[in-house]
Amino acid sequence: MNQKKKLDLIGGGWSSFLPFGVFILIAIYISILKAPDVRGMWVGALVGIMLTFFLAKDKEKYADVIIEGMADKMAIVPIACWIFAGVFASVLRASGLVEGIIWVAYNVGAQGRLFVIITFLASALFATAAGTGFGTIVAGMAVLYPAGALLGANPLALIGAIIGGGTFGDNLAPLSDTTISSAASQGTDVGGVVRSRLKYAIIAGSIALILFGIFGGGNSIHEVPYETLSQYMNPIGLVMLIPAGLVIFIAIKGAHIITATTIGTVLATIVAEISGLNSISNLLYVEDGAAKGLLVDGMSGMIDICILALLIFACINVMKQGGGDKVLIGFANKFVKSVRGFEISVIVLIIAMSAIMGLNAPPILALGSFYAKPLGEKFNIHPYRRANLLDATACTLVYALPWTPALLLTKSLAEEANAQFGSLVPVFETTKITPWIFYSWAMLAVMIISVLSGWGMEYIGKNGEPVKKLGKEMV
Repeated sequence: MNQKKKLDLIGGGWSSFLPFGVFILIAIYISILKAPDVRGMWVGALVGIMLTFFLAKDKEKYADVIIEGMADKMAIVPIACWIFAGVFASVLRASGLVEGIIWVAYNVGAQGRLFVIITFLASALFATAAGTGFGTIVAGMAVLYPAGALLGANPLALIGAIIGGGTFGDNLAPLSDTTISSAASQGTDVGGVVRSRLKYAIIAGSIALILFGIFGGGNSIHEVPYETLSQYMNPIGLVMLIPAGLVIFIAIKGAHIITATTIGTVLATIVAEISGLNSISNLLYVEDGAAKGLLVDGMSGMIDICILALLIFACINVMKQGGGDKVLIGFANKFVKSVRGFEISVIVLIIAMSAIMGLNAPPILALGSFYAKPLGEKFNIHPYRRANLLDATACTLVYALPWTPALLLTKSLAEEANAQFGSLVPVFETTKITPWIFYSWAMLAVMIISVLSGWGMEYIGKNGEPVKKLGKEMV
């Protein structure tokens, strides 16, 4: 009597993939039109859900399945984390951390290839603290790019350092939407995922640093217009590394991301108030009849991805309740016969989906929940490893291919810098930028080698802890 009624669809289990099919087709369509956008993804998921409605034999049951999917804990966990992380990142960005990092990079007196190296490290530091790859690109291209170009750095390597640093943080930061998505989709903790992912990021980052050291130098050195750049520098902003570092430390130690960001937001607000970098009054105020402030900005900045997550998990529940998960696993069982085969299939699918969409969090949420988690559990692969396969590979081509939002944004920001500083700060086509995103290419190579060699593999131990040793039944 208590058993739930199965969702019957005309066409059987394969029909339950229709919401995802429409979602992916529309994602490809808007990407071809060079407009990959999360709101466009909303439409794809919603249209897929609405079309599948007409295939449901029991319309009321179908409606219940949609609601159940949106109310699933796996959907609500990342949404809750994004809201709290968004608020913390908003306070951090508005309190001078960018200006502090830029001040250090500039006043070290670095030129040429050394400036490129410092730019990569500074961008990686900011992105890891604030959890935003795109925010890092905006800040870096606005100031570090023209400054480095005028200091004799190779401008293409400089662009690669800024994007690569942003990618590093997007891949590793506890606050990043991709980190939260990959952990939540595998039902595991953010801190543990970050700890286990660190080895991949350090190796890829080290490779990128070596390449920047080799190719980062330019041909000439010009005088930097300090009066222009000085408005973006403030050494006091470095005190914001205290709350940023504390949040990262707390998360890595295993605390929930909501716990870490709540403590971080309170501490960041206090530190910013004491140091004069910001005011508590900026958290919330009313202007022109509307509520505004850092709290509002932080939460509203996460609305797009939160709505997409709800729609994606509704699609996932349609697939599960309609029998699509069994169809998929049965199909995969015919071809995926081993742990290595499973891992290869995951990275191929996630790379393809993220490259097509130009975004990384949506394919992580989609593929992670309906494919990587159930099939990975079958092979007893630890959630940390599954999350790493999803996130570390999704944060590669999405930052390096010419049609992606990251490179289109970079070109637009370079044009703004060129208009201000002239021909000494050049603009490049995105196709020329692609080869210089050293970190993304290095991370892609690291993950491919990891999968082929088995390095970094983690299985689920007796108490749920990660273990490295392969049992005979897993070979």
